[in-house]
Amino acid sequence: MNSAARIEAFLEMMSAERGAAENTLSSYRRDLEDASASIGGGLAGAGAADIRAYLDDIAARGFAPTSQARKLSAIRQFFKFLYAEGLRGDDPTGTLDSPKKGRPLPKTMTEAETSRLLDRAAEEAGGAAPDGDRLAALRLHALVEVLYATGLRVSELVGLPVTVAQRDDRFFMVRGKGDKERMVPLSAKARDAMRAWLATRAERPAFAESPYLFPASSDSGHLPRQVFARDLKGLAARAGIASAKISPHVLRHAFASHLLQNGADLRAVQQLLGHADISTTQIYTHVLEERLVRLVNDHHPLAD
Repeated sequence: MNSAARIEAFLEMMSAERGAAENTLSSYRRDLEDASASIGGGLAGAGAADIRAYLDDIAARGFAPTSQARKLSAIRQFFKFLYAEGLRGDDPTGTLDSPKKGRPLPKTMTEAETSRLLDRAAEEAGGAAPDGDRLAALRLHALVEVLYATGLRVSELVGLPVTVAQRDDRFFMVRGKGDKERMVPLSAKARDAMRAWLATRAERPAFAESPYLFPASSDSGHLPRQVFARDLKGLAARAGIASAKISPHVLRHAFASHLLQNGADLRAVQQLLGHADISTTQIYTHVLEERLVRLVNDHHPLAD
């Protein structure tokens, strides 16, 4: 049985026994046929060195690490099938490492851009709303001030209980991923913005009995995160910031990046963000590296 026949047998097994979808089967077929055409003698008889050379080749062709990893995954499954069926006495993929995917740096905003955004939100809440909707302007001001002060996930932010604003505390507890609670701080500006929103919110009978700080007539009972994301982009555009550059998640990243730039400890930022593992927070190590370079350049006696 040649490589083409064995690839067909593998695809038949994936369809019949595992119920693989048609697009999944098409993807496997493309990846396996590409590998088979690139390896002398075909894929079925390839050794570890042949497959490693193929992986080097697709990397040189400019395939992204994610695409390389997908192709290797298809090849691994193919050889597991051959081994299980007794068509090969070994699995040449067993010693191969998956391509490192890397993690893109998170989008963020400069401190100056963040200040412009917050200032614009405050101006509109103070009566400069473009469409005269002061209720929406006060709500948006409270949302952006709280988000930048706390670094909450957008789902945590829009689902905040109204008691957070009623207590006027400098800290509050939020229940995040995995039902874990953590304590987050509230700046004076965020507390002021929440109080102003709370006063206006109380004037709306439809909102009065809601347990949520940001109520809405949605299935969840609170402001949908998509609505906040849309309003935030509009605010950014009015503040002279490209709306494509901003989202609630970008403001969360700005919170973390600006803390680190100004001397915060990575472990403290991990706790504030609610990351279960420090490795998740380590996407910000580039900020720490920049800070260390600045520290040496500014304070080392031999620095130019």
